[in-house]
Amino acid sequence: MSQHANLRRRLVLGGGAALLSLPLGAAQRVLTPGQATGPFYPVIPPLHKDNDLTQVDGRSARAAGQISDLSGRVTEVDGRPLAGVRVEIWQCDANGRYRHPRDRQAADEDPNFQGFGHTVTDEEGRYRFRTIRPVPYPGRTPHIHAAVFPPNDTPFVTQIYVAGEPLNEDDMLFRQVPEHLRPLLLADFQPVEDPVAELAASFDFVLSPSLAGLFGPPPG
Repeated sequence: MSQHANLRRRLVLGGGAALLSLPLGAAQRVLTPGQATGPFYPVIPPLHKDNDLTQVDGRSARAAGQISDLSGRVTEVDGRPLAGVRVEIWQCDANGRYRHPRDRQAADEDPNFQGFGHTVTDEEGRYRFRTIRPVPYPGRTPHIHAAVFPPNDTPFVTQIYVAGEPLNEDDMLFRQVPEHLRPLLLADFQPVEDPVAELAASFDFVLSPSLAGLFGPPPG
């Protein structure tokens, strides 16, 4: 278990009722911080509706970059799993280019990278994606955008950052997160023995539908 997962485990409280009785600052320490959606959420639903961003239908080659498995759980703040919940991720390709009409960089688009994927959590709240280790985008540190869609609630949106990435300290959006909460947005990408993936990382989403309005992403 990574140091960030250990931190999460130490922060999670015993129950939702206890959370509601805490000061606002204490509650924030156990919930995944929200962040802005950003300008590159897909305009049109992609044709590729799966959780493997490294392969595109009709193409035999895999995406450029370090193939990585990203997995974790979606839970309530008291640890109860959120089953059957849609999870989405989107990010730029290994060239720093998003699959989006508003990204007009000169960099070539990687035709083998899907750019967006989704999955649904299992009965234990688990999810899994195959993607690439995120790379810098002009003006941004490496990151993966993520959205979770709890039932009968507004979507929760955040960004996942790479643990140990030097560019994190200069990233405006990462620095907007209070320093003591930043570890909750980090994922360790570590080498693994796998026939396809070079790296693997774990990231848990800890949500509280009863307090969703307090911890949504900032405007913009």
